[in-house]
Amino acid sequence: MMNWAKSQRTALTMLTFLGDPNSELTKALDLELTDPGPVNVLGPGRCKRFAMHVVNGEIKAVNVSEGPGDPAGDKDPSASLADGIMATMK
Repeated sequence: MMNWAKSQRTALTMLTFLGDPNSELTKALDLELTDPGPVNVLGPGRCKRFAMHVVNGEIKAVNVSEGPGDPAGDKDPSASLADGIMATMK
């Protein structure tokens, strides 16, 4: 996660990259990707594409990029991109 954050130049920003190697948080948030299409390609235990706005440990917003026929949000990831989650912060 540190290398990914570094490649995205997130140092000194409000962004925090977190890993979930055992899918504990993913399952607790009900964000596990279970559609057979992506699971057959990526394997089980994957997280849906999402962005979360958290302030002092309180979840303010969760945007999930998924839609009919697009369970992984590949066709339209806009909800989980920076502009998508920042729109919920206004």
